[in-house]
Amino acid sequence: MAKVKTSFFCQNCGTQYPKWQGQCTSCREWNTIVEEIVQKEEKPIWRSNSTESKRVAKPLLIGEIDSSQEARLNSGDDELNRVLGGGIVPGSLTLLGGEPGIGKSTLLLQIALKLPFKSLYVSGEESQKQIKMRAERINPDSQNCYILTETKTQNIFRQIEEVSPDVLIIDSIQTLHTEYIEASPGSISQIRECTAELIKFAKESNVPVILIGHITKDGSIAGPKILEHMVDTVLQFEGDRNHVYRILRSLKNRFGSTAELGIYEMLGSGLREVANPSEILISHREEQLSGTAIASTLEGMRPLMIEIQALVSTAVYGTPQRSTTGFNAKRLNMILAVLEKRAGFRLGAKDVFLNVTGGINVDDPAIDLAVAAAILSSNEDIPVKKDCCFAGELGLSGEIRPVNRVEQRIQEAAKLGFSTIFVSRYTKVAIKNPAIEIRYVSRIEDVAEGLFG
Repeated sequence: MAKVKTSFFCQNCGTQYPKWQGQCTSCREWNTIVEEIVQKEEKPIWRSNSTESKRVAKPLLIGEIDSSQEARLNSGDDELNRVLGGGIVPGSLTLLGGEPGIGKSTLLLQIALKLPFKSLYVSGEESQKQIKMRAERINPDSQNCYILTETKTQNIFRQIEEVSPDVLIIDSIQTLHTEYIEASPGSISQIRECTAELIKFAKESNVPVILIGHITKDGSIAGPKILEHMVDTVLQFEGDRNHVYRILRSLKNRFGSTAELGIYEMLGSGLREVANPSEILISHREEQLSGTAIASTLEGMRPLMIEIQALVSTAVYGTPQRSTTGFNAKRLNMILAVLEKRAGFRLGAKDVFLNVTGGINVDDPAIDLAVAAAILSSNEDIPVKKDCCFAGELGLSGEIRPVNRVEQRIQEAAKLGFSTIFVSRYTKVAIKNPAIEIRYVSRIEDVAEGLFG
């Protein structure tokens, strides 16, 4: 019998140590190092009958490699297709993380039920009856979705050989365990080994695998950091459980952009795709209020109209407060300094609070102009016209700098019914006869004069 080999792993970051110690030298956490058995039997993990898996890999000249793109699988969900870069890539491994109760299992079950080809949904957290109850609310007529409740990877692979699915969904990777590692499910070595087995299966069988991953209290995916390096795509499902809207964001994508965004609405019948995100990011009201401005921003290839809210008030406690939600606090301080130095507005002794509605974080510099307009509107207590929007970057000398892909921003604003958009005078617009008035401004003083006279 082989000698039992053990090692010590940090349960927070996955660093391996030859012996126990109190503090992890990598993440500086205390009492997180645990001994785990790492003995592994030399047995095949995934046995495929295809001739391709039996071939030995040979080196090829780069000119001899086939560069034709493989056809992606349509998930039936436009938002997921956009975030993934056009669909599910065959043989890829996707990791989906998010807060407990945010809707990760609902999203993937809904996708499994929508798929026009065979899918296998493996759950280690719910029984088949529980999944059936949820599936009846989403799509009770699906004929291509198989449900399996199992946590042992060897049993899962046996069922895969019988069912031969086109897509495999695992809920969740922390509940799986393999008999080749004598450690509890959810431990560092079990997560790493189970993921390695699934990667081997996905690459040899060309079947895409989607994993659900738990997250820690600080919002990162639980388990070793190497888990995120091993997979092809890392998705984050965000939102507030007290609100109905959810945001699907790509943190890593080997087959597409990481700037794309998918928005869903949680309903009793599942998650509804929000094709026009501006409908939830802009408040619909009759009266005009000061301190609000509409910015035209981009998330990947998608233009969005978002509402910026600002509140400027006299500082009560001597030291003025600067608070932001969804916007960089350091950039807010820079904009305030520019407004005071270049435009003459006395904001140094006032509290400034800034909020980006809809619960999204925006790092597009094109919303600088809208932030400045919202702050000036609140300071002067004069509302900005509700059919007016902004797209421009603010420089340190008070100049309005041009932004990229301004034509898309203008067309999106015109489509949503805005009548005026402020852009930089140095912007080159190629649109002939635009359906919206384009106001060209070169300095922040021109914006203040055009808005408040």
